[in-house]
Amino acid sequence: MASSDLPVISASDKPQQIPQIGLLTMLRLGIFNMGLGIMSLLTLGVLNRLMIDELRVPALVAAGTIAVHQFMAPARVWFGQMSDAKPLLGHHRSGYIWLGIAGMWATAFGAVQVMWRLGEQIDRAGWGVGAYPWVALLAIMFALYGLALSATSTPFTALLVDVSDEKTQSKIVGIGWSMLMVGIVAGVIIISVVLGSVEAAASVAELRGPINRLFIIAPAIVCAIALVSTVGIEKRYSRLEARSLASGREDSITLKQALKVLTASRQTGLFFCFLLVLSLSLFAQDTVLEPYGSQIFGMAIKDTTALNGFFGIGTLAGIVCTSFVLVPLLGKKRAVKLGCLAAAVCLVLLAAAGTTANPVVLQGAVALFGLAAGVLTTGSIILMLDLTIAETAGTFIGAWGLAQAIARGTASVLGGGLLTVGKSLTGAAAVAEPTADQLLPAYALVFIMQAVGMLVAIALVSRVDIHEFQLDAKQAMTAALGNDLD
Repeated sequence: MASSDLPVISASDKPQQIPQIGLLTMLRLGIFNMGLGIMSLLTLGVLNRLMIDELRVPALVAAGTIAVHQFMAPARVWFGQMSDAKPLLGHHRSGYIWLGIAGMWATAFGAVQVMWRLGEQIDRAGWGVGAYPWVALLAIMFALYGLALSATSTPFTALLVDVSDEKTQSKIVGIGWSMLMVGIVAGVIIISVVLGSVEAAASVAELRGPINRLFIIAPAIVCAIALVSTVGIEKRYSRLEARSLASGREDSITLKQALKVLTASRQTGLFFCFLLVLSLSLFAQDTVLEPYGSQIFGMAIKDTTALNGFFGIGTLAGIVCTSFVLVPLLGKKRAVKLGCLAAAVCLVLLAAAGTTANPVVLQGAVALFGLAAGVLTTGSIILMLDLTIAETAGTFIGAWGLAQAIARGTASVLGGGLLTVGKSLTGAAAVAEPTADQLLPAYALVFIMQAVGMLVAIALVSRVDIHEFQLDAKQAMTAALGNDLD
């Protein structure tokens, strides 16, 4: 079949009986991302701070164990393809979403219990060989957490592709990722309520009960949110069957064929590299921001966790501005470039904030960085949906999620590694209790390297061509189905 004979796969091509998704339903779907925001804050914000500051786990080890959940990202492609081809609990997407979110709850709580045992070992015998088995077990718990996250987040994003059209796409992305930031702010509130009575100088024994309660209450709320957000949505609004060239023949699109479609265009590899560099540059500070607030600015656990709230508020403003103003005005690629440039400037400001030792200055810099992150993230997500085709939406979303997760995992290790290297180069690592002035250059190294990465991301996204991708992917999809029919 010639490419000119191919039916055009448009987001607006839908049967009349399938209603267009409304604003209230978009908001309902969006609260799922709010739950993911809460879970992200718990793992990166709370556990990272506890391990580095309270349990005295080396920063690189703490960052590395948490990052293991991101290195399970190859499973995203598999879960995405499975949700394309194999319904679970009667749904292509929802069944995977529900089982995955329940798995996140169980494994997050299990990781906390292993973390306490690791802390006990370090307190009893110091850092040494005896701690290694507990580090390995903690890494396994985060690996299971990563599998659960892959099982829920990739099918959910594919569901957004299934239920949206050209008119609603930017709105559903803007609302969904705004709610992710709302989730971070909500997580700050939940943490403040649960840990409100804990003093800044509390011992590990005093922290154990409140932290355990936090990791029971917050994930339970997230599971409830996931159910409320998704029940009934797929059955009523999904356009997966109507859009697909392989409608009624999902089993014919195997993982091998889906991967061939995925790799058919050079634009796929280019965009994959862009997402890697962008995510690496955006998230390297995740594992060092809370310790930065603690060691340079003298902030308590609640105050360093609240930094995520400032970041979330800034990102929320950036998402809304991008979805409704910048993308319509500038286009997707220009909006992404603007966000990357602004983020590079804000990262330099974050490094400079340490010279003031003023928490208010740090909070302002974090909020501005969040604003820039909102711009570049929203533009990138809308661009990502354009680089996806209906028949293998889950596989494509899994691939983009893979790029981001690999980068986030690498960023966590890179952030902790750069901090450790910086401390060694400045001599701070050899001091039992280094001062803020001795530690600041090490933290500044992390932020400056991120700024450089943002400039590289601008160069990569400039080469992305959506039209070329769509033509190549359409031809590859037709070839895959034609071979199957033969």
